[in-house]
Amino acid sequence: MTSSLLNASDWTGQALAGEWTALAGGQLEVLEPATGQPIGRVARASSDDVRASAAQARRAQKGWAALPYAERARVFRKAAELLESHRGEFATWIIRETGGIPPKAMFEIDSVLHHCHEAAAMLTQPTGLVLPSVDGVTSLARRLPHGVVGVISPFNFPFLLTSRAVLPALATGNAVVLKPDPRTPISGGVLLAVLLQAAGLPQGVFHMLPGDAEAGEALVTDPDVAMISFTGSTAVGRRVGELAGRHLKKVALELGGKNALIVLDDADLELAVCGGAWTSWLHQGQICMSAGRHLVHKDLVETYARRMADKAKDLPMGNPHVERVAIGPLISAKQVAHVDRIVQESVRMGARLLAGGTFSGQFYRPTVLADVTPKMPVFREEIFGPVVSITAFGTDAEAIALANDTEYGLAAGVHTRNIGRGMAIAEQLRVGLCHVNDQTVNDDGTMPMGGRGASGNGSRHGGPANWDEFTQWQWTTVRNTAPAYPF
Repeated sequence: MTSSLLNASDWTGQALAGEWTALAGGQLEVLEPATGQPIGRVARASSDDVRASAAQARRAQKGWAALPYAERARVFRKAAELLESHRGEFATWIIRETGGIPPKAMFEIDSVLHHCHEAAAMLTQPTGLVLPSVDGVTSLARRLPHGVVGVISPFNFPFLLTSRAVLPALATGNAVVLKPDPRTPISGGVLLAVLLQAAGLPQGVFHMLPGDAEAGEALVTDPDVAMISFTGSTAVGRRVGELAGRHLKKVALELGGKNALIVLDDADLELAVCGGAWTSWLHQGQICMSAGRHLVHKDLVETYARRMADKAKDLPMGNPHVERVAIGPLISAKQVAHVDRIVQESVRMGARLLAGGTFSGQFYRPTVLADVTPKMPVFREEIFGPVVSITAFGTDAEAIALANDTEYGLAAGVHTRNIGRGMAIAEQLRVGLCHVNDQTVNDDGTMPMGGRGASGNGSRHGGPANWDEFTQWQWTTVRNTAPAYPF
């Protein structure tokens, strides 16, 4: 029998600041969204705690980067081995803390395993180029780590979205200071900290400091932190970008979305409805790539809306930790109020409520709104809740215009039997990710993930983009003999 890796007694009331310790900022109590009951406690970081960890990380970074690549790769492979052996423990924390169903938790774990292997593989990839030059001169461009990378991660897929930044940042030779979302500090911080520590990551290279806005601003402005990777809301991302720009730091912003799922008149309706339900109701719609707008051809829209409403009424809802359900709770009462405001205002403006639109505690029922127009908040605002918003269109050009009628630019999906038609539409959508004959929620650690406009600053996480984000170029020339200059 495999022994426990996540012994709460080892980290309760603490953070990883070189070692597990209490912090000056006090304590954070972690609540289970499904019950409202406390399930854990971690330390809360103050700005002084952040400064101390950033300085320690900077001192530790050079030693980490200087280790032979095989030793660094071994840490990531060991982390994958340990995670594989302790899936059940990790999944339980993710389910209870995020309110996600077990398949969602297992998807996070599988994705982090992939990122661990990708991080190890990065260490045998080329780290530079030999550039054209004149005789007698060798001209090199090589990738060097930034130094210390600050990572601020969100609540919705916390284990995955923390790991996809932390692991490549470490693999490229950086030290990392992580601030997980205060609502999910265990699955967004503790799990990875315990895993990397058990895998043999040297002390001081990775710091995990749960905290609120005070800790976040301290991390963004600290002089020992060279880069910030932020995943979260557009509103907070604007603030992070402003502070990072003022301090001349590199910043990667992966923000919100108001994504469109386009269903053309030649689509396979059953598969489109299936994909539409998945993209809007998976994890209660609390995904940046969720389809916030279903744009459906006028010849199909009534059938599509009716079938979507039938699905909504059949989906079981409850506590995913103790029940077999499809829909769990939203992360907080504040988020429930946000979702309900958008739904009720849109109904008052003429949207047709076909299913849902009510809630109990933090459980919001799967909701379907038809006859949605671009003036309604359900069309314009990011919902982060289990709401299907349906708008009809008549031509491909109208569908493209509706899809692009947003400040966001993250993801889109197009359902059609004509691949050429789907590709032609995809090329005209202002998004970072587009899927022909699929829905909008897709993720793969080998692809560059990110958006444009209010969805991000064009930065990317994943695959080849990791080298672009987490390293910087240095140009070096070597001459056989030094030149004689005329001065």
